[in-house]
Amino acid sequence: MGGEPIVHRVCNFIAALILLVLSAPVQLVTAIVLFRQLGAPVMFRQARAGQGGRVIVVPKFRTMTDARDARGALLPDAQRETRVTRLIRRLRLDELPQLLAVVRGRMALVGPRPLLPATVAGFGRLGELRNSVPPGLTGWAQISGNTHLDDQEKLALDLWYVAHRSLALDLRILAETALVPLRGEIRSEPRLRRAQDWLGGWQRGPGAEVA
Repeated sequence: MGGEPIVHRVCNFIAALILLVLSAPVQLVTAIVLFRQLGAPVMFRQARAGQGGRVIVVPKFRTMTDARDARGALLPDAQRETRVTRLIRRLRLDELPQLLAVVRGRMALVGPRPLLPATVAGFGRLGELRNSVPPGLTGWAQISGNTHLDDQEKLALDLWYVAHRSLALDLRILAETALVPLRGEIRSEPRLRRAQDWLGGWQRGPGAEVA
């Protein structure tokens, strides 16, 4: 697993730069709408684990209020969204600021989503393998169920992606990502079974390397 072919780096840079320019008006409108809905700040940044475990800062548009209960604890996510911010999340507009991270080489258009360092550490060796490639704006798990998957299922899908990573697969993921806002998130049992079977076979192979 791992490695970052030069073709991936070049294609990611060019595509992300073009998308960053084209999406600038959309990001501006999104920022204005969020400011009117939630006030300042319109963005938040969080430390996540990048390639090789290196900590990166991931920016996103803020889509939740700071509403809290009587004890001062934040309310569940669903209760802190508005109808508008829920739409922004569904259309993935909140992720657009991360295009700049792709241009800078800290992320890729496609790859395992960047997770909290503690979450990756909890996966142990599998977490290291998962993060042997740059994190992405979207990934195999995101088009195979995303919120309908648990952490272990997402991990299996991410590891399958890392082992089978190619430009053709990335293009397929990007194409399907564009359809998600229209069709919604659909859990793919065939993809999940294939990833789990593959991961189980790899783990059972003593000293095996994943091609």
